[in-house]
Amino acid sequence: MEKRKILNENLTHADLKDLDFEGLTMLSSEIRDFLIGGVSKTGGHLASNLGVVELTVMLHRCFDFKKDDRIIFDVGHQCYVHKILTGRMSGFESLRKTGGMSGFPRREESETDLFDTGHSGTSLSLADGIATAKMLKGEEGTSVALIGDGAFTGGLCYEALNNIGNTKKNILIILNDNGMSISKNVGAMSNLLTKVRASRGYNKAKAEVKDVLGLFKGVGSAMERGLRHIKNGLKGAMVPSVFAESLGITYLGPVDGHDFKQLEYYINSAKNIEGPVMLHVKTVKGKGYSHAEGEPSKFHGVSHFEVDNGTTHSIKADFSGSFGMDLCLLASKNERIVTVCPAMTKGCGLSGFAECYPERFFDCGIAEEHAVTFAAGLARGGFIPVVATYSTFMQRAYDEIWHDVAMNNLHVVFCLDRAGLPGTDGKTHQGIYDLSYMGNIPGLAVLSPSSFSELSKMLSYAVEEHEGPIAIRYPKGKDRECGFSDFTFGKAMLCKEGTDITVVSEGIMLKDVLIAAAEAEKEGVSVEVIKLSTVSPIDFETIKKSTAKTGKLITVEANTERGGMGEAIFSSVRAKGRIKAFPDIFIEHGETDDLLKMYEMDKEGIKKAIIEEAGGSNEA
Repeated sequence: MEKRKILNENLTHADLKDLDFEGLTMLSSEIRDFLIGGVSKTGGHLASNLGVVELTVMLHRCFDFKKDDRIIFDVGHQCYVHKILTGRMSGFESLRKTGGMSGFPRREESETDLFDTGHSGTSLSLADGIATAKMLKGEEGTSVALIGDGAFTGGLCYEALNNIGNTKKNILIILNDNGMSISKNVGAMSNLLTKVRASRGYNKAKAEVKDVLGLFKGVGSAMERGLRHIKNGLKGAMVPSVFAESLGITYLGPVDGHDFKQLEYYINSAKNIEGPVMLHVKTVKGKGYSHAEGEPSKFHGVSHFEVDNGTTHSIKADFSGSFGMDLCLLASKNERIVTVCPAMTKGCGLSGFAECYPERFFDCGIAEEHAVTFAAGLARGGFIPVVATYSTFMQRAYDEIWHDVAMNNLHVVFCLDRAGLPGTDGKTHQGIYDLSYMGNIPGLAVLSPSSFSELSKMLSYAVEEHEGPIAIRYPKGKDRECGFSDFTFGKAMLCKEGTDITVVSEGIMLKDVLIAAAEAEKEGVSVEVIKLSTVSPIDFETIKKSTAKTGKLITVEANTERGGMGEAIFSSVRAKGRIKAFPDIFIEHGETDDLLKMYEMDKEGIKKAIIEEAGGSNEA
């Protein structure tokens, strides 16, 4: 007899309430099978979603997020189960693909997705704002924030907790404790949560000790002092509980996040408590798929893979790995080199460095602001800190880069991975803004390599020779070697001579520019190509010399137009032409090649611009 199938596109809050615990267990199993099968084809965030299946199902059973209640996902990459339960099963066929469903919450997809999120640590502040708005309007319902333990390495969480505490707001904070963010969690909060995991009997033990203490009240005996010492020890083991409750937030847990009975009891209990509640839920990242449980970091954000054996299909060599190997070689010769990485050890290619030089590797957790200012302190103390994270995450530390590093002219090396369009993670992760926000900081140099070999030379220069702050931006993916890997700081390189038009490319885009120029030559346009490896400061003299000959200019950059390289060049160089850059919008997810074509930033788009501009007047 064929087993009854529960999972379908149209599951509702009422359907979930009608299921018994056996039915909920069957549903969870079907959801896991669906996720594993789907993500194996499309890629995506697998381990984090497998870990929250029961929790998300129970939240949708206990709350009505289409009516009075609201849910906010911190970061958002753990929202796949939520999407399944809100009528988006069919969307998983196009997950993270061009024009398809996002891998993060998106407002345009569902009324239950309140915010477009993608960076960690924001959910508590957002939930506080939603709950306050409800309170001011006299509306019913609870604001639920689902936040991982890794987010508590960032300061925004504590700013939010400070404002949430000692209020009457209906806020339920679900602390999803799986011991992992993207990399292994670090720091004092992680250590405290580890103590809690080992103290499941705390609440019962505390009550029993309290009862016994009552019998000895006022006796002043050694036994009384001993019992009080035991109670204080138990209290110390539950510091997160004490911390939350000292702020006026009721603490419940820890609870087994894969046990429906426990989850239902504690969630409903939280609903009946007036004011904010923190429910501490312990889950297993990658739950139900042995390969993801065994390697949760590998299956955090995974390309397509083989379900049977967990083999992933990804690029063998990439800019991240090349950077990591080069940094290890430099560190072997210079003991002053240290690395600071905000929770992106593997993604930034630094696993090898962490293993070889553990005493010189500092993972600060998801705390970019602290990472940068911490690096400023290291630099002031005589070391050479290399701060590595994704371009989009470094945005969070803009003030610290400006105020603590650049203003003090400190030798800190910023390495911005995933510059340009990494693609499938979408608008919260596109690295097309760093030339604008880095290039406008006084005294901060910005480099952009065209290949692995040029990145190696840049890194060596930045670490060993440069004075003051410097940033290197590089893309995701394979080598873009095109035969022009020489690097001299501050100097542009003439890659190809021509007479009709000058094309200036920053490093990341050089290979496509050279191909486009060669194709334009076939149609009778003589193209001069200049490579800017140093994007700030710009070598204006080389560009002026070229445009004095050609009279026409196109600049090409993997950045938005506003505040980028092109604007800086055209403000100084007098020539007819245009800026080829991404529009000043938030670009959605999609395959990188598709997006480049969509915005005419691919080889064909660049060739088209060259031919159009070359056909105009040569007058400046």
